[in-house]
Amino acid sequence: MPTRDRGTLVAEAGRLGVALDARARDRFARYRELIAEHRGRAGLTAIADAQGIERRLFGESLALLAALRGRGLLAAGREEAIADVGSGAGVPGLPLRIADPALRLTLIESHGRRARFLETAAAELGLGGVRVLRMRAEEAGRDPALRARFGLAVARAVAPLPVLAEYALPLLRRGGALAAPKGGRALAELRAAAGAIAALGGRALEPLPLPLPEGAPPQLVLLVAREGELPDRYPRRAGRPRKRPIA
Repeated sequence: MPTRDRGTLVAEAGRLGVALDARARDRFARYRELIAEHRGRAGLTAIADAQGIERRLFGESLALLAALRGRGLLAAGREEAIADVGSGAGVPGLPLRIADPALRLTLIESHGRRARFLETAAAELGLGGVRVLRMRAEEAGRDPALRARFGLAVARAVAPLPVLAEYALPLLRRGGALAAPKGGRALAELRAAAGAIAALGGRALEPLPLPLPEGAPPQLVLLVAREGELPDRYPRRAGRPRKRPIA
């Protein structure tokens, strides 16, 4: 891949202490181009400019990586199975995988055009250890090949936490965790999700501040560990979690 301009991303990675070798930098540059090319017809993101893609999509994903490493939920170079729920443009999953090739990534996306974009991106970027599943999160959580198989689930702007917990916790093995960056209503979502978390065998952990650049609106990473029994009835049928969240 040819070398391209990527000053914003390189500066942000340096600030976060996330090492990006030349191959990773070139992959991010091509990924940025792919998002710009496909964002309209695939409905990927409203962010149109290259700097915004690097700052908001890639930089915030690397901030999540740094936060999870700081908490000990990920270690650089350690193989881990990650599910990106409602992956959309591949964020945060693909940036995590580009930055750390040891990660094994499953992108779960129900929309056909977005799933096809993810397949195109993974192929063009030459990423091994990445699979794309075109299915709803509720279907994934009931699939024996996926249920209780992951050490980490991540999600960005998918659903409020009471709904997201039912999407993600069935995918986690015991000891695994959901990590969901949230904005100004993060703590309110965490309180509202208490019943769902308990019903799904989870336990809320202390939220992590997302290490964003100075002046950026603050975000918290909500963390939910899967520790107890997961009842067979969860997740409920497709659409039910969003229509009637667990109280």
